Amino acid sequence: MIAFVQGPVAALSAGVAVVEVGGVGMAVQCTPTTLAALRLGEPARLATSLVVREDSLTLYGFADDDERATFEVLQAAPGVGPRLAQAMLGVHSPDALRVAVAQGDERALIKVPGIGKAKAAKLLLEYKDKLGAPHGSVPAQQPVASGPAPWSEQLHAALVGLGYAPREADEAVAAVTPEAEAQARTDVGALLKSALRTLSRAR
Repeated sequence: MIAFVQGPVAALSAGVAVVEVGGVGMAVQCTPTTLAALRLGEPARLATSLVVREDSLTLYGFADDDERATFEVLQAAPGVGPRLAQAMLGVHSPDALRVAVAQGDERALIKVPGIGKAKAAKLLLEYKDKLGAPHGSVPAQQPVASGPAPWSEQLHAALVGLGYAPREADEAVAAVTPEAEAQARTDVGALLKSALRTLSRAR
């Protein structure tokens, strides 16, 4: 098992970070939120989980060991593969998922692309007593304030890290601002996906 990779970030693209380890570029599948914290050329350490299939070896990367452990519990459920487990962590933090399961909150799981009401109900039963209790409180999301907001700075940095010019990043942030203001809880991962779609249409 590859427990983690550590080294300078050699490349960033939608869904993938390449980390140079001993002269070898390791391609790691990451959520948009994890990618947003990485910077080209800067050192990074990602906890990893290697998923082995008959025709592929895929390395999934996470911000910390808790995310990796949660990913491994999530994908162990029937009907949940690594991509859906990663999507769940792209929408919710590990503690937010623990709270959702503890409270039987179907709506929280339905926010994840690929999970409907029936599947959410089944997963709540499957994950009961497996994810454990929340490690800490899940903070309430602060409303979007006027001026440069933390989400916009994080999104801008992620886009620049993916190779877009600062001007392009500014335009993309402006384009998704209405979406951010409409969210009850600012989801940087979802905003990054929307920004990338905006940029792809503009080119």
